[in-house]
Amino acid sequence: MQLGMVGLGKMGANMTTRLQQGGHGVVAFDRSADAVAATVKESGATGAASLEEMVGKLTGSPKAVWIMVPSGKPTDDTIDALCALLGPGDIIIDGGNTNYKEGLAAYDRCKAKGVSLVDAGTSGGVWGLKEGYCLMVGGDDAAVKACEPVFTTLAPEKGYAHVGPAGAGHFSKMVHNGVEYGMLQAYGEGFEILEKSQFSFDMEQISEVWCHGSVVRSWLLELAVLAFKDDPKLADIRGYVDDTGEGRWTVQAAIDENVPAPVITLSLLARLASRQDESFSAKVIAALRNQFGGHAVKKEGA
Repeated sequence: MQLGMVGLGKMGANMTTRLQQGGHGVVAFDRSADAVAATVKESGATGAASLEEMVGKLTGSPKAVWIMVPSGKPTDDTIDALCALLGPGDIIIDGGNTNYKEGLAAYDRCKAKGVSLVDAGTSGGVWGLKEGYCLMVGGDDAAVKACEPVFTTLAPEKGYAHVGPAGAGHFSKMVHNGVEYGMLQAYGEGFEILEKSQFSFDMEQISEVWCHGSVVRSWLLELAVLAFKDDPKLADIRGYVDDTGEGRWTVQAAIDENVPAPVITLSLLARLASRQDESFSAKVIAALRNQFGGHAVKKEGA
């Protein structure tokens, strides 16, 4: 089928290439003309210099546009702009990391104009071009069915599912990322225990052997093998762990639904702790230990 693609970052560009390789026709747009040119050259897609031009080059019915732009205002603005350009029965697919509550509000805005909004929770990162993308799709049955050729091309075998009505795709992807937080934290802590031990473990060797027959084997562990191969001591990496919001939203959903989720919650807090070069709370604790017990404190700059 024919599809518009808005947003040609690492994922959007690779998705365009995978779709073109799968026999689909993509009209690609990004605010960066260089990104459009690079994607056209790499994938053979048709380029567009504006949303208006992109929609104008879509000839199928219904017209379908996939957006891969940052969550929040950029996504909302893009959806609203497309709603003004598309007609009744046309489809917008939001494949970004949108908060499901914001996605439901956007769904209602689109529905009021006769446009279907499908939320596609998309996992796969920079490996998606080669391995395929895991797609958790929410939306009305007819709209999702119309776009299934795209979903099945992007996903590996059994890697796509229509998981529920509008909002279900982004909600399930949110929880998926929350689970990812916990898994990453467990691996990180485990390798630190190994690194601090009396033994001189080869981390690449350990992560490699765990990949074969172990109950903790996973794709994340395979990526650890590659990371330790590139930098055995991770000497060139600062221990600063960012987040894009999904872990916070998962913790909030757990609170809203009275679900205890200590592992995911603590993994999120560990990320926040990683961003502190100096913790004021730790200073307070050290000062109080000194006051009540005379415990030694380390002076600033020592």
